[in-house]
Amino acid sequence: MPETLMPAVYALEKEYRKARSDKAFKKELGCYLREYAGRPTPLYFAKRLTGRLGGAKIYLKREDLLHTGAHKINNTLGQGLLAVKTGKSRLIAETGAGQHGVATATVAALLGLECEIFMGDEDIRRQAVNVFKMKLLGAKVTPVHSGSKTLKDAMNEAIRDWVTNVRTTFYVIGSVAGPHPYPMIVRDFQSVIGVETRRQILAKEKRLPDHIVACVGGGSNAMGIFYPFLKDKVNLIGVEAAGLGLNSGKHAATLCKGSVGVLHGSKSYILQDDDGQIEIAHSISAGLDYPGVGPEHSYLKTVGRAKYVAVTDKQALEGFSMLTEIEGIIPALESSHALYHAARLAKRLPKSKVIIVCLSGRGDKDIDIVRGVL
Repeated sequence: MPETLMPAVYALEKEYRKARSDKAFKKELGCYLREYAGRPTPLYFAKRLTGRLGGAKIYLKREDLLHTGAHKINNTLGQGLLAVKTGKSRLIAETGAGQHGVATATVAALLGLECEIFMGDEDIRRQAVNVFKMKLLGAKVTPVHSGSKTLKDAMNEAIRDWVTNVRTTFYVIGSVAGPHPYPMIVRDFQSVIGVETRRQILAKEKRLPDHIVACVGGGSNAMGIFYPFLKDKVNLIGVEAAGLGLNSGKHAATLCKGSVGVLHGSKSYILQDDDGQIEIAHSISAGLDYPGVGPEHSYLKTVGRAKYVAVTDKQALEGFSMLTEIEGIIPALESSHALYHAARLAKRLPKSKVIIVCLSGRGDKDIDIVRGVL
């Protein structure tokens, strides 16, 4: 990280550790999650989908039903309250698919804070509806014209802005990436997904699931549902974007095809060439085309606690259509990657097994993309 930001990073860690044990902070966040965001979200048994596949039971953790349409609000509420606690008057954020940008702009409106969202030109084109939502919410949306004009480049610009305005500005990072303590902070705020899931599946099945499947770009929804199950005998599967194919050079499968390096303040798996230059990631899903991944996911891969696979654009579209037509639920393209792999897995397993898929967001933001392809 730029040296001028190190005091801010250290101060954030100190403030977060205090907030984590502050009963009043936790009570306020819990109230907003419940009464504003709409938690707890249901754990839904996909009966028709299960019957059609003929194998393991499939449950969906319905993060798509949250306010703003995705899991991102869990984290932005927490970080927004931290911003107020630390006396900051302005929020900035990077966004790819726009869901984190919308969630940050929403929280800024809720808490009366100034807000600026950095978004790549390519993603602005792909996610016009979310861009309009951010502007309606009072946020300034700043296009980024450099590099691949996607999420990586938006994060670069957000960091540059933070350097300039560090005294007044709180940087709301949207995933379990970036410099410490952000991977820890985002993981903790998103762990509400896994905590609820554990309680709900025990009530429904009287046991823990056999598999938990979630899509991975930076990896916040996956880490949120994985973390409370790390000590259990549950198979954790992260699904990356294989784009046009793992050997095509046009994918975002960082854990499957990347190598160890440093990006945005953390050591992790990244997509890079032999000289360490960051390669351009590709996915039909704007939320998955990040050339890095949260460092804790890299750790889980290295120690063998979680398994990571990849699903192509074409397969993700199959997952999208499958859930829409069979269950009447239109998923985000990010979640569609996880759905496709879960369906493939369910077919191979006996009916006694249980799979939970984190349905991280709804698909209204992706309708134009899907319409253009189909």
